[in-house]
Parts: sequence; structure tokens; C-alpha cells
Amino acid sequence: MSAAAESGRLTEDALIARYFAPLAGPGADGLRDDAATLTPSPGHDLVLTADAIVAGVHYFPEDPPASIARKALGVNLSDLAAKGARPRGYLLTLALPPDWTEPWLAGLTDGLREAAEAFGCPLLGGDTVRAAGPALLGVTALGEVPAGTMVRRPTARIGDRICVTGTIGDAALGLALRLAPDAAWVAGLGEAERDHLRDRYLHPRPRLALAATLRRYASAAMDVSDGLVGDLAKMLRGAGRGATVDLADIPLSPAAARAVAAAPDLLGTALTGGDDYEIVCTVAPDHLDAFRGEALAAGVPLAVIGSVEADAGAPVFRDGEGASRSFAAGAFSHF
Repeated sequence: MSAAAESGRLTEDALIARYFAPLAGPGADGLRDDAATLTPSPGHDLVLTADAIVAGVHYFPEDPPASIARKALGVNLSDLAAKGARPRGYLLTLALPPDWTEPWLAGLTDGLREAAEAFGCPLLGGDTVRAAGPALLGVTALGEVPAGTMVRRPTARIGDRICVTGTIGDAALGLALRLAPDAAWVAGLGEAERDHLRDRYLHPRPRLALAATLRRYASAAMDVSDGLVGDLAKMLRGAGRGATVDLADIPLSPAAARAVAAAPDLLGTALTGGDDYEIVCTVAPDHLDAFRGEALAAGVPLAVIGSVEADAGAPVFRDGEGASRSFAAGAFSHF
């Protein structure tokens, strides 16, 4: 990490030594150099991904700093998981706003430490700067896969079955709850259900346990970051591929199901709002049983929601009576 700015009461060098050097992994040399080294395992390819989160756009400035850190690392590790990759380390760019404090930074680094230990992804380096506006955390995550086995996004085959992990819509509903805590649908939820939705918004759960299984069976995969409706359309775009999805088969948590039952329009929020960080993938029908079995053994819930078809249009979402359902916004937009 290198920059020539001072931050609050600490110089950048002192800030790095106090808060980030203890997080450094092998090859980072305690963050005492301008670059780190990383040697891929023999016979492996490196997989790289980058995402940034910004205060007021991707998280609330008042969120606990440890939760902000977990989100910053988690959203990147979700991309690695969807590619079938094992994490090796990450680079962090941190832009601190004028009003940052050392307790906030200590909480942030505690969250980074916990997430890095949980997911096996140590800090390798990065940069710290002073921001003129809100805080920004930019992460570049590095992973690896056996050579030639990365699961790509645009390679679904006609006839494949479409699968998703976990449950869809919890984070988007958690955000809706944060924005309108007195909404009528919120009153029908128990406190444990509200806590569940809030937690899913704050803390992504990258499905790294499924990485090797995806490499074995998935013809295509991506993480659901901007909403299932829009992300599935992105995955199938081109080459004359479309899909039919049964809305009843899309997995909702008990909390999300109760919210949608109270306010049916929330189904659109759940399917287009983003921040799920689950995986949507396609699997050949004759591999489906094996894929399900390995996902179950890995502790990853899995649902089959539809099929890839020879159709150049957008995926079709059908209700229980066979009628198609459209959504005003297919996905969260960053701009």
C-alpha cells in the first residue's frame, strides 16, 4: 500500500502498520513493499475479480464497520465462487472520508480479519487515500482453478436446467425494511424474520463450498448480485438462448414469503432488487441428480427453477396458472 497522504491523526504508513499489516498474508511481506507476490498452484489458472462499495450507494454510512468490511470482501468472493474458484488473497483500496475515526477503522479491520479467516482469503496489499466524498472500499479478489476449468457466464446450453442456491430476495427486502420500517407489510413479520432480512442485506454469504461442484457439473454460472431477473437475462444473452422459469419454484425464505404474501408487489422487489449473492447456474439434465447430491453434501441449498430454451428473447417467468409475469425493472442499476 502506498500513497502520500496523511489520514487524521495517523500518517498513511502508521495507519497501515497499525490496522492492515496484521491482516497481511503470505507474499505480502507485512505490507512493507509496494507489491506482493502470488504463485499459482501447479497446473492452475488465476481468477481475478473486482468490486467496490460506496457509502450511501451500497451500504448505509451508519452500518457497523465490521459489517461493511464483510460485505466488501463477500461480494467479491461471491464472484469467485460462481467461477468455481478457490480464494488466494485480495487487494484493498480504501478511500477514507474526512470524518473517519480510529474506532471506525478498528471495527472495519476486525471485520476484514474475521471474513478473511472464515473464507481463507488474506490481504495481499492495496492503497489508502483520503476521499473528498463518502467512504469507498474497493476489493480485487484473486482465486485459482485447475487450468481450463473456470465456469464461464455465457456458456449455458439449450435444454439445461436452471438452478439457484439459497433463497432469493432476502437482501432486497432487508433494504426495503431499512428504508420503510413502518410499512404495513413489516408489521406482519416477527422480530426474528425482520432480523433475518436485515442480516441478509448486511452480510453476503459467498457460496464457496459449491465451487468444486460447479466446476464438475455447471455449464454456466454467475452470482446473483443485481437481481435474479436481470442477472439470468445477462447469463443467457446471445446465441439464441432464452428460458422459462416457474415463479413458484424460486426459493423464498419464510420471512420473504410472508412479506410477499402481505404485499404481493414485493415479489418484484425480491426478484429484481439485488444483493442476494447466491449463484444461478445451468446444469445438463443427466447431471442434475449428482449436482443436487453434492450441493446437499456441501451444505448448500439448491432449487431447480426452470430450463434453458431455444429462444432469443428475455427469460419468461410464469405463475402457477401458466401466465407470464413481467417486471418493470430487471435488475439493480449502479448508474
